[in-house]
Amino acid sequence: MTKSDGHDEKTDVRISIIGGHRLGGAVFNRRTLTASLVGGADIDLTEVLIPDGAELRITKISLVGGVTIRVRPDVRVRVGGIRLGGVSDDGPSAPGGPVVRVDAWGLVGGVRVVRD
Repeated sequence: MTKSDGHDEKTDVRISIIGGHRLGGAVFNRRTLTASLVGGADIDLTEVLIPDGAELRITKISLVGGVTIRVRPDVRVRVGGIRLGGVSDDGPSAPGGPVVRVDAWGLVGGVRVVRD
């Protein structure tokens, strides 16, 4: 389940200087920002019930460090931002379904999508 119903949207903010972030669980904000100078993010969304047509937005900002997103097979992942590093997706999502939008900004680090 997502924490926001669209009326009172809050952004979950995680900031560190050195070290990454590990996020997961059954409840997740619709908007999340994770920022660090050096360190990646490991975000597990496999337990989150995202309604069809809903969109989660994750913004990752770092000088060095990528992001790994774990999602269910029915979730579509859209990747944007600017970074040196590519996008790795282990397979296509099912048509329709919820969307996770990842904006990754940084010098070094890619985006990896894992479907469980």
